[in-house]
Amino acid sequence: MQLTIKVIPNARKAKIVDDGVNLKVYVNAPAADNKANKAVIKALAAHYGVRKSAIHIISGVKSREKRIQINIPQ
Repeated sequence: MQLTIKVIPNARKAKIVDDGVNLKVYVNAPAADNKANKAVIKALAAHYGVRKSAIHIISGVKSREKRIQINIPQ
């Protein structure tokens, strides 16, 4: 499954919000040193109930707009 998400780093509370078009992923981590990307992967893994290794950032590693691939086991 592929998703388009928008990441909001340095949020007060980590959460995932569906705005109808994209998922907005709020993370507590700063955007520096790849910390926000790691927090996004951790949050999505918990949300979808998969391992962190099943989630890959396809594009947008250095952007707030990201395309994510999630490999959900059958």
